[in-house]
Amino acid sequence: MNRRGPSPIGWLARLWILVGMMRCGAAEFRLCEIDVVEKGSGWPVPLVELRTVHQVRFVSDNAGVVAFDLPELMGVETWFFVVGHGYEVPADGFGYHGVRLTPTPGGRLKIEVTRTLPAQRLGRLTGAGLFAESQKLGRETNWTESRVLGCDSVQNAVWGGKLFWAWGDTSLARYPLGIFDMTGATTPVQPLTSFEPPVRLQFDHFRDGTGRVRGIARMPGQGPTWISGVATVPDAAGVERLVATYQKIQPPMEAYEIGLCVWNEEAGEFDRERVLWRKSDGAARPEHFPDGHPVRATNAAGTVALLFGNPFPTLACPPTFEAWRDPSNWQALQPPETLASAGEGDRIKPHSGSMAWNRFRNRWIAVFLQAFGKPSAFGELWYAEAPTPTGPWGPAVRIVTHENYTFYNPRLHPEFTPIDSPILLFEGTFSREFADHAAPVPRADYNQVLYRLNLDDPALSGARMKVDAP
Repeated sequence: MNRRGPSPIGWLARLWILVGMMRCGAAEFRLCEIDVVEKGSGWPVPLVELRTVHQVRFVSDNAGVVAFDLPELMGVETWFFVVGHGYEVPADGFGYHGVRLTPTPGGRLKIEVTRTLPAQRLGRLTGAGLFAESQKLGRETNWTESRVLGCDSVQNAVWGGKLFWAWGDTSLARYPLGIFDMTGATTPVQPLTSFEPPVRLQFDHFRDGTGRVRGIARMPGQGPTWISGVATVPDAAGVERLVATYQKIQPPMEAYEIGLCVWNEEAGEFDRERVLWRKSDGAARPEHFPDGHPVRATNAAGTVALLFGNPFPTLACPPTFEAWRDPSNWQALQPPETLASAGEGDRIKPHSGSMAWNRFRNRWIAVFLQAFGKPSAFGELWYAEAPTPTGPWGPAVRIVTHENYTFYNPRLHPEFTPIDSPILLFEGTFSREFADHAAPVPRADYNQVLYRLNLDDPALSGARMKVDAP
């Protein structure tokens, strides 16, 4: 019996056969690219969900790309439901919004969606896999992941020649419980070179000695720490200080301590400056403190004040460190409880948001979330303007909508654009929280999404008041 193995030539032949089989298999299962673009502009549209009849979901990435990978539907005419959150395709005779496509290995298909509201979605700013679908197709390979999977509402301030960022509770890959004492980063003050998608904003996160993203507001006490009212103010010596208000949180999302904190540059974190209130002391929770998103404003007499509001001002104080830390210098303000909607005149109840002076509109402008709106209870965003930061605020125009999803705590970014630009950028937290049993959107849930609003859009004409700014 011949016990010798195959000859070298035999082994080589087997190897080539194996490689050939692998290549054939790879060819059969090559991905099909689906590009989601805005009708008219051709811009890629991120965060559009495509769902098959058998409930497989795909979501377009920041480049508007879906990498279709279902072997059972390659070469098969396939219906995709389209959920666009402000972008749509026409409904068919049964009321279904969707398209029929036939994916093929290595093929490329396109879906055009029509934008139904003024704001244009530019893409996600935070989280993992911003370009995951594109990367499956061999593109955007130079994108660097932050290793942050999700993060709550943002706070910003220009400080030290950079834009300072702070986010709430943050999700990481290594365990369901992530970071609950804020995470932070810096970027250039104008971090974007283009205001068109795809958005590529790279953060310089504060990290520990091992390179992991870390907390930056570790106040004493159990439970999460949330900060808000982040601002820069000079002290008596003229030194710029980065300040904020903190809250210590206990279940079910209830504050048991409120205080002021100051950024420690050497340690790279906030230090507690003073306690304003503790629940354990038995005193009533303060109605007013430096909360929300601050802005500087000058009144008719030339007096400059720091205004805190979310979205409209609830507190004013002189713009100095000493005044900020002393409640005797704080003045309570009364924000409007509701605004009229443009056209219909329905009353819109603001929930959260931010405002800024805008030179292009020559008005104070605000973008805010509506409480208990439709079609999403906490996913409808409105735009309004006023001659002064305390009003009167004119009719509100809806600019963003969501289909049973939440988009809360919107934050304006006037610092991103030139001072006289007609472009307004703002972000908010995209989350299934407070929605009606919504399934979480893969990768995008609990992250920050950036929108663009063209302030010369005729759709905003209903917000114009017949009042001249001072």
